[in-house]
Amino acid sequence: MGIQASRSRAIWTISSQTLFWAVVLGAEVRWASCNIFSTQDHAAAAIAVGPNGTPDNPQGIPVFAWKGETLEEYWWCTEQALTWPNTPTGGPNMILDDGGDATLLVHKGVEYEKDGKVPDVDTAESDEHRVILELLHRTITDGSQKWTQLSSEIRGVTEETTTGVHPLYEMQRDGVLLCKTAVVCGYGDVGKGCAESLRGQGARVIITEIDPICALQAAMDGYQVTTLDEVIDKADVFVTTTGNKDIILASDMAKMKHQAIVGNIGHFDNEIDMAGLAKIPGIVKDEVKPQVHTWTFPDGKVLIVLSEGRLLNLGNATGHPSFVMSNSFADQTLAQIELFTKPDAYSTGVYTLPKHLDEKVARLHLDSLGVKLTTLRPEQAAYIGVKVEGPYKSDHYRY
Repeated sequence: MGIQASRSRAIWTISSQTLFWAVVLGAEVRWASCNIFSTQDHAAAAIAVGPNGTPDNPQGIPVFAWKGETLEEYWWCTEQALTWPNTPTGGPNMILDDGGDATLLVHKGVEYEKDGKVPDVDTAESDEHRVILELLHRTITDGSQKWTQLSSEIRGVTEETTTGVHPLYEMQRDGVLLCKTAVVCGYGDVGKGCAESLRGQGARVIITEIDPICALQAAMDGYQVTTLDEVIDKADVFVTTTGNKDIILASDMAKMKHQAIVGNIGHFDNEIDMAGLAKIPGIVKDEVKPQVHTWTFPDGKVLIVLSEGRLLNLGNATGHPSFVMSNSFADQTLAQIELFTKPDAYSTGVYTLPKHLDEKVARLHLDSLGVKLTTLRPEQAAYIGVKVEGPYKSDHYRY
């Protein structure tokens, strides 16, 4: 499945060129205009008929626009461009907007479905606002989830005008911009990094944890913490980071939404039940590109699995940042020197790197970051019971 784009844009001869290339590159498009006067009827007709069609047998793309629409007609056209009869959600997976009307309609539909009611038409601030409220009253009936479902697979919006971008910034500021929900299983060192990266990309991040201390840390960092069962059918992205086994089972993946993404960044390959997934009767595995596969269930639902359940940061990217690895490799180098030069100090056993060597590794990397350390005065060091040159924490201290 490729791009299925709902486009709200002036329908002119020149603007149809971008549509042409989108279709050539494999996209499906439904098009409405972005303004009641922004349609050249001959351009709209040509797009609807298509190069291989006739007026009696149009074979182009669906176009919902004509010059001089009423407000009621304009917003009906926008609704039609957003309503897809041949997708699992009944909606697109991308929006190409010009002025923000298509984006607004989706967001308001989701907002009012969540609230359980649409504001009364009498509260409208303008004729156009009244038409929007009337449309949403018509499409949101008791228990309706049309807009919530329609929006669930929209991966993003491209917006042409600064006028349209401005409300996007406002929605982002107010925390109501629709975004992907990502579940990070585990909030240890790896989980913390994953959660922060996903949040930095605009995702709403949910944490699952067994450890009450890690769960408390996650909650104090501003994340929702709940069980996988609570969110398995709602989230868009799942990442395992625990180091344990059987974190996401085949039975869990069977409950996930269409086109959910599943990946692992724990060390081993047994956090996601790939063997169980492969054993589901009728399931089909297809390679999208190396280390990215779709798994299609008999009912047509598709999951996207990264790196076959193995380390996705290595399979789908280039591993850890070089600076992080410099710290890690320096630790290992100093550990080798320590063991080789002091064999009598270490009987057979398992040891953590001594604190003074940990601090040495950190100290060696500070200059490259422009860090200037404060130096303890002797009386300060004596007061807390350490040496001026360190180590500064006891062995039981946890950073």
